[in-house]
Order: sequence, then C-alpha cells, then structure tokens
Amino acid sequence: MTGKASSITGQFRGKPLSVFDQRYQPDASNPDPAAERLHRKQQLAAAFRVFAKFGFNLGASGHITARDPELTDHFWINPLAVPFGRIQVSDLQLVNPAGEIVIGDQPINTAGFFIHSQLHAARPDVIAAAHAHAVHGKAWSTLGRLLDPITQDSCTFHGSHSLYADFNGVVLDEDEGKRIAVALGPHKAVILQNHGFLTVGKSVEEAAWLFITADATAHAQLLAEAAGTPALIRDEVAGPLGRSRAFGGFSFRPYYDEIVAEQPDLLG
Repeated sequence: MTGKASSITGQFRGKPLSVFDQRYQPDASNPDPAAERLHRKQQLAAAFRVFAKFGFNLGASGHITARDPELTDHFWINPLAVPFGRIQVSDLQLVNPAGEIVIGDQPINTAGFFIHSQLHAARPDVIAAAHAHAVHGKAWSTLGRLLDPITQDSCTFHGSHSLYADFNGVVLDEDEGKRIAVALGPHKAVILQNHGFLTVGKSVEEAAWLFITADATAHAQLLAEAAGTPALIRDEVAGPLGRSRAFGGFSFRPYYDEIVAEQPDLLG
C-alpha cells in the first residue's frame, strides 16, 4: 500500500463548536394549533408506550393528559382499559371541562377526569400531567414523606414537590380533584399518600420524564435507606436544580426516539 494516509483533521468542522456555547434545545412548540396538537398527541402516545416498558401500567389504572392548544380548557386522555403498550395517537380522547368526550368513542377513567380537569383548570401553565400506579412511587407514598436530595437526580424535586397527606379512596368527585390541585400548588409533582406520584409539565415530554425520574428517585431512596442513612446534598446545591425546568422535555427525547423506532405503529 502506498501513499500517505489521510488525516482525521479532514473531518473537522469548518468552525469548531465550543462546549461552552452548546445550548439544550427547548421543548418543541408550534404556533399552528393543528401542528402543535399532533405533536402533543404523538408525544402522549409515545409516553404511554414508554410507561409500559417501565412496567408502570396496572390494569385500567393510570392516565396522562395533554391540554389542547386551541381549546385550552379541553384535554386529551387515554381510553379506559386500553393497555399502555397498545395506545396509538388515534386512540386518544378529547374531553371538555364538563366531562364530555367530544372527540372519540371510548370510555375514559372517571378518576382521571376528576384529577386532571382540576389540575388543568388550576394551573394554566401546565400542558400535561401524568399519574400511574408505579411500584416504587406507591411504596414511597405510604411513608408520608417528601423525597430527600440524596442523589443528583433527586435534586430535580428539591423544593419543587409536595405531599397530599390524605387518602380518600378512588377520586370520584370534583372536590377531591380540587384538593389534589391545591396540594400540588406551583410544584412539578405531588405525592399522593398511599396512592403514588403525580407529575406535571410545560410539555408532555416534561411531565412524562418527571414521572419516570420520580419513580426512579423513590427506588433509589428506598434502597439507600434499607442499607443505611443516606447523606443529604446541601440545600445551596440541591435548590437550584430543584428550581430548574431546563432538562425535562429534553431528557424525554431519547425515550421518544427509541420507542418510535421500535414501535412506529404508535403514531397511527
């Protein structure tokens, strides 16, 4: 073999990108309501498929909702008893504030309506909300405690989640939904005692990623406390991470890309 091997420098960028100039891409948002609606519904269907892979589905329990970008007091929700792992964009039902399904022909979870309708009404900034009966969140909720800042990931919730310290059974009335909304307050998540976690976001992606992270955080703390006494991260370190909303939607993107590549039928 003759000749000089080409240098790797031939593949260099025309202008190097400094790591200090990188920017996380914000959650996608489209000014056209139809395009934004499709985006939210696609993310919603994908979130259900991802939740199924994590084992968050339990019978007919669990719901994730997305506010409609045009009819902002309406929201999209999963049909009752359709497995998370089979939900498609076309399965999603549009519900109005009166509890009427205006698009779709399948029943929905009544508790899901009472919880999510009050959350969306109380928090205009919330685009999506997620609740499922995931094992670690359920286990942690029985302790009646907030999550502690013991890992970098758990700092996501430091000072930005709350506890609803009352369990009144399945949520089947508007007043209980309002009490949950009040308990959530301005936060990213609320622990429903003896029930599980509920997360909200400024996008479907953020709400879904926060739920995944909350359950993993509960799992980590349960393991750590079973082994000993975890060291807490200082408030001045944990606080800014808890207040940040920078990584929510961005962090869901790998899950979305993977599940769409693996199960493209969800977009149908």
